[in-house]
Amino acid sequence: MIRIRNATFRQLQVFEAIARNSSFTVAAEELHLTQPTLSMQVKKLTGIVGLPLYNQIGKKIYLTEVGEELLKTCKSVFDSLADFQMTISDMQGIKQGNLRIAGVTTAEYFAPRILGSFCKKYPGINVALEVINRERVLERLEQNLDDIYIVGQAPTGAEIHRIPFLANPVVVLAPPSHPLANERDIPVKALEQENFIMREPGCGTYGSISRLLKNRDFCFKGSMELGSNEAVKQAVIGGLGISMLSVYALTHELQAGELVVLDVQGFPIEDQWYLCYPKGKQLSMVAQVFLEYMLNEGRELTLQSLPVLDR
Repeated sequence: MIRIRNATFRQLQVFEAIARNSSFTVAAEELHLTQPTLSMQVKKLTGIVGLPLYNQIGKKIYLTEVGEELLKTCKSVFDSLADFQMTISDMQGIKQGNLRIAGVTTAEYFAPRILGSFCKKYPGINVALEVINRERVLERLEQNLDDIYIVGQAPTGAEIHRIPFLANPVVVLAPPSHPLANERDIPVKALEQENFIMREPGCGTYGSISRLLKNRDFCFKGSMELGSNEAVKQAVIGGLGISMLSVYALTHELQAGELVVLDVQGFPIEDQWYLCYPKGKQLSMVAQVFLEYMLNEGRELTLQSLPVLDR
């Protein structure tokens, strides 16, 4: 008979850290334990369960089916304890806890500003923000690794809560010396002779470009793929071509006069920012506080940072 109640909280912490990081070394560093101590704790836990929890191939850890189920249980226990901590904090009139957020790369231009204000209001909440491309954000969303996800072009499907947060205008950008810089109401076909600098497949802006070209008798003269918004902007500033980015990514360059927004017909493309999390997920109290903050104070703070487009 499995006597999981005999497992200690520390053993569950050790196992969860190993499973989440797929590494004994990283888990030991995170928990400030030696690897022998870590190994002893998970060995005792395996003995209590009575079945292997993982397979180790080289330095990589792969959970067994039993290990996957135990990991779900660990997350449920830790989430319940975090909620209890938040309940006690509410009773004491304070907010405390941990919050994990994953956002697409363009979110780096406004999310830190919101988080700075949020952390000042709730100094007891520890926030971790991971900024990665859209494909990896969706992978983390599918695996339920974080509390809240900030994305543009929210994924479709019945298993995800998609809460519209904010408009996300995508514009055509060029250097100030571009021949079309001072033109108005530019036909999209006028861009056919341009070299186009685009983000890599898997990011949100790439999807916007694909939608532009789909079902149109239109293509650019040439294109170049770059792996970050900053690289795209520098390539455009350097005269290598034009591009499309969220206006939130252009605040500094527009103010400094390094880039201009072309007045192209059908632009800006009005994408949307969404706050997402899996359906069926019970948000922690900390995550609920953050969600409410984003939809009110965070939304207003973000709108204040939006560049005014000269039309």
